[in-house]
This record gives sequence, structure tokens and C-alpha cells, in this order.
Amino acid sequence: MSGEMSATKPVLSVVIPIYNEESTLPELGRRLVSALERVTPDFEVVFVDDGSVDGSRDRLMEMSAADPRLKVLRLSRNFGHQTALSAGIDHATGDGVVLMDGDLQDPPEVVPELVARWRDGYDVVYAIKEKRKEGALKRAGFRVFYRLLSSFSNIDLPLDAGIFSLMDQRVAEVLRAMPERNRYISGLRAYAGGRQTGVRFERAARHAGDPRQTPRKLLRLALDALFSFSYAPLRLASYVGLAASGLSFVALVTILLVKLSTDLAIPGWASVMSAVLFLGGVQLVTVGIMGEYIGRIFDEVKGRPRYVIESRRGFGFAEASSARDAGSVPERRRSALN
Repeated sequence: MSGEMSATKPVLSVVIPIYNEESTLPELGRRLVSALERVTPDFEVVFVDDGSVDGSRDRLMEMSAADPRLKVLRLSRNFGHQTALSAGIDHATGDGVVLMDGDLQDPPEVVPELVARWRDGYDVVYAIKEKRKEGALKRAGFRVFYRLLSSFSNIDLPLDAGIFSLMDQRVAEVLRAMPERNRYISGLRAYAGGRQTGVRFERAARHAGDPRQTPRKLLRLALDALFSFSYAPLRLASYVGLAASGLSFVALVTILLVKLSTDLAIPGWASVMSAVLFLGGVQLVTVGIMGEYIGRIFDEVKGRPRYVIESRRGFGFAEASSARDAGSVPERRRSALN
């Protein structure tokens, strides 16, 4: 790869979170630069190394040394996919900001199509997955998730649209102003509003290695999305509580009528235990739902930085300090010595 550092503000920024993608990075860099150069020579790629433990960091540094348009932001540990994306958005300076994954499931060749729609005047152009290469169970899970979230959310969320998208810098600035820590970028992007449209594409299989998003991480992301953009779980708990109270009242009236109008013996232990266990289960589910919201409130109240930067390459010292993060570790050390 080759390229000269542009002295002007880039037209396009591409933000890519990276976690243990050493084997994918050479092909990703080659295809991405080729696709972007068909659009504009004035671009930057912000790779966010989210605490990789393989050789991703060294590979990224080599790529950045060969092409200054490829910049590297290394976080001090693994903060998670959505936080890494947020860090990249905070450092993206282009007029348009593309978000995409680093496993080549989001084909770089789709980026020119996103740019074309953006140049038509849209503020956000999101990519809609028409086909997925995952297993049937995982595909079904994603399909159910997007439709449930769209049904329960208090804003309009496009179906089958993940993080692969292009946002105008004005929309990116809105996302930077949002302080929450348990983030669902696709939802925040929809919340920002503006003119939005979709571009359909066929999602590719991973280029190499196993998926980095484990079922546990995907479940966590699904919960963050649901609890961040919907009060439906709280309402559901209220409805279940009302239904349980109604059933209990009906059962009580039935027992009293049977007792007063017949000589039938009413076994007490089974009915009492059934009622206690049923109502106890409802109460525990309700407390658990409330706990999910309270836990997220606790995260916000603590006010910790969303991420900590260990090092930057290609940004320049003036861009390094930011109120949105705890600062680069080496830079803080230098400041302490002055």
C-alpha cells in the first residue's frame, strides 16, 4: 500500500474496531484502500485496536508506516466492540464517517455505494444484510432480535441493519455528544435522525478465524439495545404482575365459593405453594428487569471514561488530548513530569 498524508481534512473516515484479526488485516487493508481510492484519495482509516493479544498491533503499525492514511488507535485493554467504535468515531475527522467490522464480513467494495447515496444528500446510509453466511440458528437469532427490537423500541430502527454504515460528520458529532456507556451504535445512529436510507448487500463469511462476537457478547449487546431504547421490559413486568394479581383474585373467589357452597374439602398445601411459587417467580423476574435498568444507571452515575487510550499513531499530538477519554497513557506520564 502507498499513499501520502493529505494536508487537508479528509473527505472520508473509515472506523474499524480490531480484536485479534492478525490474519485478516493484510487482505482488509488491500481491499479497503482499493475501494476507497475509487471514491477519493483524501481518506483516513482509523483502526481501533481493542486490546488485541495476537500480532494485530504489529501488523497495524506496519500498515500505518506503509500508508500514513491508515491510523492506529490502541486501547489499554479490551473495552468491547461498541466502545471501540465510539473511540474511533471520536477521532474521525472526515466529512463522512464509515463504520464497519474488520473481519471482511462487511465487504469494502460496498463503501463506494454508501458514498454515492451520501452524496445524493442523505445524512445516514446504512447497509441492510440480505444474506448471512452464519449457521441457521445464528441467522434466526439475528432475525428475531432485529424484529423484536424494532417492535419494542420507542424509535424507528431499520430491520437487519447493523453497524456497517456511513454517517455525515454532523451525525457523528451528535453521537459524540451522547454520554451513555452501555452503547448500541445502530440505535444511537437512528436516534440522531436526519435523512436516512438503506443499501442492500450480501454479508460475506469471515475471511479467517472464529467469530470474535461470542454468544455471551451478542446477548449482552442485545440487552443493551433493548434496555437503552425500550421501556417494554418494565411494562411487561407490570402486565405480568397485573395478570398474576388477576389470576390470584379469581382463584381466591373460586376457593371461597367452593368453600361456602359445597362440602368439598380443599387441599391447602398444594394450592398455597403453587400461589407462592408463582407470585415469587413473577416478583423475581420483575426485580431482575429493574436491576438491569438500575445497573445501567449505576454505570452512568459513576462517570468513568468510556475507554482509555494506550497509544496513537498518525493523529498528531494536537488531536491526542480529548475530553472524551482518559488520554494516552504515555502522554499523561509526560504531562506529570512537566
